[in-house]
Amino acid sequence: MTTALIHERLQSQLAFHMEIDKLKRVIRRNSLIDGSRRENDAEHSWHLAMMAMTLAEHAPPGTDMSRVVAMLLVHDIVEIDAGDTFIYDPVAVEGQAALERAAADRIFGLLPEDQGARLRALWDEFEERRTPEARFARALDRLAPIIANHRNEGGTWPLYKVTARQVMEKVRLIEEGSPTLGEYAAELVAGSVARGHLAP
Repeated sequence: MTTALIHERLQSQLAFHMEIDKLKRVIRRNSLIDGSRRENDAEHSWHLAMMAMTLAEHAPPGTDMSRVVAMLLVHDIVEIDAGDTFIYDPVAVEGQAALERAAADRIFGLLPEDQGARLRALWDEFEERRTPEARFARALDRLAPIIANHRNEGGTWPLYKVTARQVMEKVRLIEEGSPTLGEYAAELVAGSVARGHLAP
């Protein structure tokens, strides 16, 4: 590879890294576990990657955890353009997919072609949930806010009038990726209802 091509590749990689720094400014609806403030997308992605590493034993046998971690690190990059969507808002969710695909085209397109294609494939895999890795990654993405809300007197659930039935729909996605984590999430939901932090 010539010096000029190396320089061009480096410039593309650095442009991507400067762009994804914006993920730190995308504020999610969910609060930190201590309730002190809302979390941002970069914090959320890092936390999920750490969850994948520590909860790996609850993934289906043979799951490639390096792919799970990689998926979790890229899964919300599109929200730089598309913004964070509250998963219990059906109107917002309906229009989000097209916005996120366009964002994926633009943001992953900043990278050299081979790297952009690899990261885009990870993002597509996460969205499509066809592999054990993608289903486990999605399970963690759904489990994290349930844990935070359970530990934070309901967190955003009462604020947005979320019901246990709505949360249990997300628990089914967790069960698809990990029956153990799905069972645990269902216990958290039941406990939150019993304590009056989540509407039945």
